[in-house]
Amino acid sequence: MAMLEVKNLNVYYGLIHAIRDVSFEVEQGEVVALIGANGAGKTTTLHTVTGLLPAKSGQVIFEGNDITKKPGHEIVRLGMSHVPEGRRVFAELSVYENLKMGAYTRPKAEIAESLAGVYKRFPRLEERKNQFAGTLSGGEQQMLAMGRALMSRPKILLLDEPSMGLSPLFVSEIFKIIEEVSAAGTTVLLVEQNAKKALSIADRAYVLETGKVVKSGEAKLLLDDDSIKQAYLGE
Repeated sequence: MAMLEVKNLNVYYGLIHAIRDVSFEVEQGEVVALIGANGAGKTTTLHTVTGLLPAKSGQVIFEGNDITKKPGHEIVRLGMSHVPEGRRVFAELSVYENLKMGAYTRPKAEIAESLAGVYKRFPRLEERKNQFAGTLSGGEQQMLAMGRALMSRPKILLLDEPSMGLSPLFVSEIFKIIEEVSAAGTTVLLVEQNAKKALSIADRAYVLETGKVVKSGEAKLLLDDDSIKQAYLGE
């Protein structure tokens, strides 16, 4: 049984049919990428999986439990954490306060240990722990958003466009951290417009076009797929 199963998901924005019978699964320990152009439905899919948007029909199954109608805060408690597109840090709170917000589901006795783990993975956050989050660079805010999500000790981490708006140096750093998080045992579902980067670290991938899954397979095979190269890899 897969850790996460999405079955025939349909989502609407008013009369607009944004997600059309989308199905995919993520096995424990995998990095799975959802790739596609702007407007393909990648973010909408993540928002529906994590309880931020209602599904019109279909199911989201997490560790054998149907979570389709559960609210977001309950889904976090089950072990799913979402790093949103655009980072969405609390700009007027300090780095430390942002990280503590990510641990609201954890027993107080465990927060210090979680914090030490995040600071070890992101030394820059410890250096800037008393700084307002809004004064950090884009790359540092992305690290903070990821660190905040990891404070809940998720079983699965959902990342939405982690490379967006970052310099090439920070993009490489962020993807290296995603690989480290995966190697440490956290399952990853990655939404990313930088298809080449996503496919280079993923085990498997699904391609979304206008709200539908149009192709799926092993990431390394998709990297060599001519139609993927032309559409998403600029080759």
